[in-house]
Amino acid sequence: MVYMNRLIPVLTMSNSKLVKTRCFKKPNYIGDPINAVKIFNDKMVDEIILLDITATNEGREPNYAKIEEICSEAFMPFAYGGGVRSLDQIQKLFQLGIEKVVLNSILAENLGLVKEAVAIFGSQSIIASVDVKKNILGKYYAYTHSGTKKVKMPIVEYIQILEKAEVGEIFLNSINRDGTYKSYDLNLIKLLSELIDIPLVACGGAGELGDFKKGIEAGASAVSAGSFFIYKRPHQAVLISYPTQKEISILNFNK
Repeated sequence: MVYMNRLIPVLTMSNSKLVKTRCFKKPNYIGDPINAVKIFNDKMVDEIILLDITATNEGREPNYAKIEEICSEAFMPFAYGGGVRSLDQIQKLFQLGIEKVVLNSILAENLGLVKEAVAIFGSQSIIASVDVKKNILGKYYAYTHSGTKKVKMPIVEYIQILEKAEVGEIFLNSINRDGTYKSYDLNLIKLLSELIDIPLVACGGAGELGDFKKGIEAGASAVSAGSFFIYKRPHQAVLISYPTQKEISILNFNK
């Protein structure tokens, strides 16, 4: 299938604070996510993914008050993930204005709930988030709970099970590449994209504009990044940015 290629900023937060990690460790405080959203509004970003990366491990529900505040400022489609464990929570998020809900840890714990969510809210509304780590032997494994719990099945089987659950897309994040600017794990993208017929969103490692095109060429339907849009190198100063339409057109994703 052919899908419209997308370039998506990913904002990670801890409860109500915007943070950024490197290889899923040592979250660095960035500021208020609302300020970031306002800047992305001005830059006419098409879509944003917001992830509360500590909600599940802390046993918290989504911070509904903060999410509602963010949604009220966002002029673009918004996806949210973090601490989501029930159909009621998913429904509440949609009522607040979220357009897609991102599920991660619950995928490995209660696939039945995921299937129910798809049946009730539609495939297009449910994103399966898969965090992947490559071990020293070069084998890939999926992890949940912010990269702390290993999924006990081959990554290929896990991805295929999620597709059969009829989720709308796979958000594939490389733990090894997170915040490193070393480019996407193109081998991982190619491996998994060839197995599924639903959109795959690549994340983890983008360091320059050319990396986005490489991700698409490797098989991703969309590409995303966190640090690339948050920091200005070499000194890692916080400066939220997004490519201009001219820069994006030069990438020529579809060729």
